[in-house]
Amino acid sequence: MPRHLLYLIVFIEGFCSLGAEVIALRRLVPHVGSAIVVTAPTIGFFLLALALGYASGARVAERFTAVVARNFLISALLAGFGLARVTVDGLFAHVQPVGLAYLFFIGGVLCPLAWLLGQTVPVLTNLMKHARAGEASGYALYWSTLGSFLGSLSLSLGVMQWLGVSAAVLICAILLVLGSLRLAERNWRAWGAAALAGLAGAAINLLPASDVLDTAYADYAVTPVSLPGHVSPRAFFVNNSLASLMDDSEPTHYARYVQHLRHILLEELAFTDKDVLVLGAGGFTLSHREPVNRYTFVDIDPKIRDIAEQRFLKAPIRGEFIVDDARRYVKSTDKRYAAVVVDVFSSHTSIPGHLVTREFWQDARRALASDGVLLANLILDGKLETPYARNLLATIEGVFGRCAVEVLHKTKPISNVIVSCYASSQAGRLTPYSDEKNGADVDLARSR
Repeated sequence: MPRHLLYLIVFIEGFCSLGAEVIALRRLVPHVGSAIVVTAPTIGFFLLALALGYASGARVAERFTAVVARNFLISALLAGFGLARVTVDGLFAHVQPVGLAYLFFIGGVLCPLAWLLGQTVPVLTNLMKHARAGEASGYALYWSTLGSFLGSLSLSLGVMQWLGVSAAVLICAILLVLGSLRLAERNWRAWGAAALAGLAGAAINLLPASDVLDTAYADYAVTPVSLPGHVSPRAFFVNNSLASLMDDSEPTHYARYVQHLRHILLEELAFTDKDVLVLGAGGFTLSHREPVNRYTFVDIDPKIRDIAEQRFLKAPIRGEFIVDDARRYVKSTDKRYAAVVVDVFSSHTSIPGHLVTREFWQDARRALASDGVLLANLILDGKLETPYARNLLATIEGVFGRCAVEVLHKTKPISNVIVSCYASSQAGRLTPYSDEKNGADVDLARSR
């Protein structure tokens, strides 16, 4: 095999293998979130399958190009069909519990694909007859790793940002088909099978757009819902989770937690002509038809604004929209806000891990004016009994001191919980009262 062709094939292998991993991690977000307990095992299983592929490729002793052509063809089918949104959504919709669906996806799509592509380098280096073993494997690994580097960057920062996740799937499937075609040479049966695989992969990823719009960060859908007493109510879903509600009534009805936040800001705190920072855009309903204050929304997905305006609000948003990571923004901004509203979720109950730490809440406090208030919408168990609920609330109060905690759905297993904290308060040492040492009367007098 000409050396330049070998390098091209291993480049495609590297590009598509890591590209498939990036796409798989993104496809899993709506169903299992993006926490480290999801991403780390996924990467680990992928690397294990890749290692087993290297070992399998080392045992191939004949028909080298035919083996790689076959592997590329099967990988194209796995990528084109297995990584398509309709396939992943269907799997998680029909296989329960979620952990079992995850294992089916990893064991049935991602790992077989990694195993097949992992065979490429050890198989094709057998064809470099006039090169030292170290030279052959070194250059092959160089081009494979370069493909992985460019695949991860171009797909995540380019294709998925501008064209969507399905376009990234399609590109990987087509590249694998082209690689298989080039290796098949005059084997017309393989050519025909590869062409059919390419057409099938293209068909499933180019189906007419459904109600779900996918971006590099999330899946979005606006769906009509049935709510008594509402006029044309609709729900805004982010990663298969309800993010916001509104209707066409006069006045407009919103999701209960949004109405509660608006009540706190406009009625209890009587905000007028204030600057309000909202971390996590949701459906932009907090500022909808609210002309008395200035709102700044921060969200990591640049496309969420257009989707919300065109499909959900059916009108331009009120306020400024900044594309940025919430933590990076509150850490770097010089502006101080009268209120910071934290409403950040990657799925229904999953707040990104870097947005629950003490350091994040310290940065959020830094963005507050001296008399400002922090309002956090959390989704916790209704009784606040789980370790996650207790530890998250303790983390916030460790930074702000005592905060107000309001459970909006006390009878439900999962509820919106609104936490209100003031920049003027401080975390302090607690001294429980007891019969032996009861300082309640003194403390009460000092508080007046």
